[in-house]
Amino acid sequence: MIVPTASKRPSKLSAKPRGKRLAKTSSPSAQPFLRFYHSKSLRAKTLTVLAALEKAEDGTEYRDALADIVVELTDSGMDYFFLRPLKLAEVGFFTQQSANLGMAATTAVLGGVIRNVIGHMDGPQLLTVNFRPAHVEERWKTVGIIPMQLP
Repeated sequence: MIVPTASKRPSKLSAKPRGKRLAKTSSPSAQPFLRFYHSKSLRAKTLTVLAALEKAEDGTEYRDALADIVVELTDSGMDYFFLRPLKLAEVGFFTQQSANLGMAATTAVLGGVIRNVIGHMDGPQLLTVNFRPAHVEERWKTVGIIPMQLP
């Protein structure tokens, strides 16, 4: 026979003081967005490839480098938004390993798709993949694309 018992409420966690912010706070956006922090070395590689792509007469020579950066950023984002929180939640060894294996398989498949898509782009299309919003919006204006406004 099961006897109901009063639910045991977890004790309230004490509020920890926040440390100093490491990054500058950008102006608030009316649009929803996600952001993650990646390594300084990945940031440097990203900026190097984007600068080379922007300056190139024939941007197609940077297809592979751009695809590599997009794949690395995707992998870094998956780690930041999914695997890192699992580790912090201490979900257990087998759950963590299962998640690692699943993410590795997912990013491998996604990496192939990214490389295939970027590998078939021409120079102007590659510039559109550029991650600098002002650059993308300027490129959209030149080809007559109006960015979609989200509610």
